[in-house]
Amino acid sequence: MMTEDLTNIKVDKSVDARGTSCPGPLLAAKKAIGEIENGQVMEVLSADEGTRRDIPKWCTKKGYEYLGTLEEAGYYKIFLRK
Repeated sequence: MMTEDLTNIKVDKSVDARGTSCPGPLLAAKKAIGEIENGQVMEVLSADEGTRRDIPKWCTKKGYEYLGTLEEAGYYKIFLRK
């Protein structure tokens, strides 16, 4: 998705993992994914650089759709669809 699309996307679940380092954000995402329905969108907020690689790999492995990442001031917003 384009940056503009990600900025305007409707998020059904937000996971704020900015206070944790790897593998904390991925573990938080794994826990939260069970709280949304198929087709819904989740965002993971993380300041950990490794999360930018971990979440897309996890999405591929589990069959989720990685939508993209936005870089904010000091953290990332990583979007996926279940």
